[in-house]
Amino acid sequence: MKARPSSRKQKQTEISATLSVRIQPRASKNGISRMQDGSLKIRLTAPPVDGAANEALVAFLSDTLSVSKSQIEILSGHTSREKRVKISGKSGEDIIRLLNTAKQ
Repeated sequence: MKARPSSRKQKQTEISATLSVRIQPRASKNGISRMQDGSLKIRLTAPPVDGAANEALVAFLSDTLSVSKSQIEILSGHTSREKRVKISGKSGEDIIRLLNTAKQ
């Protein structure tokens, strides 16, 4: 009898965080501010046409948080200003620290 390779998959824990953001497209410059309800307001120079603002959001967060674009996923709000974004590879504490540094 031949031994079968183990069919058990090792479970890997993924570090990720989810952010609630409000986008302001066609802003004069890219930037971040915190709103009173705890969500983030991200100003983007890109227009809200053909997904350009979503692409700009992913690029902006990628640069700000030092993660690759593939680690950023828009979970909901693809056609809305209110979005939920998942960032993989960084803990919530790391993201808050990086965003606070970016606001200054």
